[in-house]
Amino acid sequence: MTRRTKGGLEREILAVLAAGPGPMTPAQVRDALDGELAYTTVLTVLSRLLEKGEVVREPAGRGYVYGPRDAAELAARRMAEVLGERDTDREAVLTRFVDGLSDGDEHLLRSLLDR
Repeated sequence: MTRRTKGGLEREILAVLAAGPGPMTPAQVRDALDGELAYTTVLTVLSRLLEKGEVVREPAGRGYVYGPRDAAELAARRMAEVLGERDTDREAVLTRFVDGLSDGDEHLLRSLLDR
């Protein structure tokens, strides 16, 4: 078995969840990864992804199913985390963000702010 890069298993599990038919149990995720990993390993990684806010979990029977968090929600959460950091110059971050927008995205942002 080849050694994964740091974060490699998390990325593989996120890809499985994104490609899945819907929320998946840890066993289904394990099977989609060719069943080479221990169930507890998959469950540990899913728990870590849940703590990071990268997946969602919902009850299903006596256990849980997991699914990927919406990409737009995840991006918005990450931006909010950066802006919420104690030593962050919020004005500088937002200025650089807006300066990097395409004309179309800047227009969209302006219309959202005008609502």
